[in-house]
Amino acid sequence: MADTSIEWTDATWNPVAGCTIMSAGCTNCYAMRMAARLGAMGLEKYRGLTRKSGGRAKWTGEIRLDEAGLSIPKTWSKSRNVFVNSMSDLFHPNVPIDFVRRVWDVMAQTERHTYQILTKRPDRMSEILRNGFPVLSNVWLGTSVEDDRVLHRLDELREIPAAVRFVSFEPLIGSVSQGSLRGIHWAIVGGESGPHARPLDSSWVDEIFDMCSDADAAFFFKQWGGKNKKATGRTYRQQTWDQMPRLSM
Repeated sequence: MADTSIEWTDATWNPVAGCTIMSAGCTNCYAMRMAARLGAMGLEKYRGLTRKSGGRAKWTGEIRLDEAGLSIPKTWSKSRNVFVNSMSDLFHPNVPIDFVRRVWDVMAQTERHTYQILTKRPDRMSEILRNGFPVLSNVWLGTSVEDDRVLHRLDELREIPAAVRFVSFEPLIGSVSQGSLRGIHWAIVGGESGPHARPLDSSWVDEIFDMCSDADAAFFFKQWGGKNKKATGRTYRQQTWDQMPRLSM
C-alpha cells in the first residue's frame, strides 16, 4: 500500500502485517476487515491473518514480517508523511527487536519522509527505544487511547524521547477527561466508523479540545464516524480542524 485517504497522512507503509486484539478500541478494527478482504483477494501477505468469529473478521494472532516491503520508502522520491503499520503494530510483542531496528534504519536513511508510528503498546515502545535507538527528527511516536481505561498509555508515551509525541483518540468510545496532554504535541480525534460503529458523544470531543488548549497541543478532528462517515462529516465547531504539530527538535 502507498497513497491513502487517511486525512492526517499521505501514505501507509506496512513492513509488518497482523495483530492481536489489545483493548476495547480494537473490537471493530478496520485493519481486521481490510486484512480479511486482501487475503480473500489472494494477497499472500494477508492470508491467514484473520478468521471469522460471530460473522466478523478477527485477528488470528499471527504476525508476518515483510522483508521485501522494507525498502519501499526508498523508492518514493517526493517527501511524504508516512503512517507506519496501518495494518499492524510495530511494537507488538511478536515483532523482533532486530526487525524494529531494520525499520529504524530505513527511516534514518530516508530523512525526506516524516514517519508517524502508532502503537497500543507504548510500554514496549519505551522499553525497546531506550536501548540504543537514536531519536530521529523525522519520526513521530504516538499511542492510541479510546477511553479512560487506557489513559496509562499517555503516561508511558510521555517517557519516550521523540521529536513529536502524538495521540490518536480514535475510535473515541468514552470520556478521557481525566487525562492530560502535557508533553504531547498532537491529538487526533475521531469517532468509530463502519457497520458496527459505536456512537461518539460531542462532549468527549470538547474535553480533548480543552486538553489541547491547556497543553498547547495541535488538534486534528478526523471524523464523527458512524455507519456512513461521509454523511456525518468532519466539521467541529463550524470548521475543519487540521492542525499539525510543531517540531520540538
